[in-house]
Amino acid sequence: MNITISGKNMDITPSLREAIQEKLGKLDRYFTPDTDVHVTLSVEKERQKIEVTIPVKGRIIRSEQVSNDMYVSIDLVEEVIERQLRKYKNKIIDKKQSAVNFQKAYIDNDYMESEDISIVRSKRFDIKPMYPEDACVQMELLGHNFFVFMNADTDQVNVVYKRKGNTYGLIEPEE
Repeated sequence: MNITISGKNMDITPSLREAIQEKLGKLDRYFTPDTDVHVTLSVEKERQKIEVTIPVKGRIIRSEQVSNDMYVSIDLVEEVIERQLRKYKNKIIDKKQSAVNFQKAYIDNDYMESEDISIVRSKRFDIKPMYPEDACVQMELLGHNFFVFMNADTDQVNVVYKRKGNTYGLIEPEE
């Protein structure tokens, strides 16, 4: 695995780099040597955050963990990714797709899925063209933390969502 480590508002010390290499190195048994792993460390007040993103063909495996200690966050993120890989193996690796990023032992191993994903409710609604700012207002009025709408500028389906710190995000499809 090719692990790329970067820091926001902090310097990456050799001991942090070593801890990341050691912990995330355990994921070698799942991925091929040419798989890229992107790690971003950041510090905001007392929050020590690590974000790990692993792009694999057709999917993104991602985990973000926050604690008071960066080493604890590193431990947590590795455990979460490993749990995701075991739990969703059959969904992550579609047999019709190339499983190019994964080790053969991982693909061949049958992990028990502890929970199947089941959709228990569906909704249908009219999508009216609106601007992202109007979609945020509508989301607030509904009391939801996300809102799907047709962007009046682009005529594409977009999603606005509520972020930490009373800010908003916008998800747009790539063209």
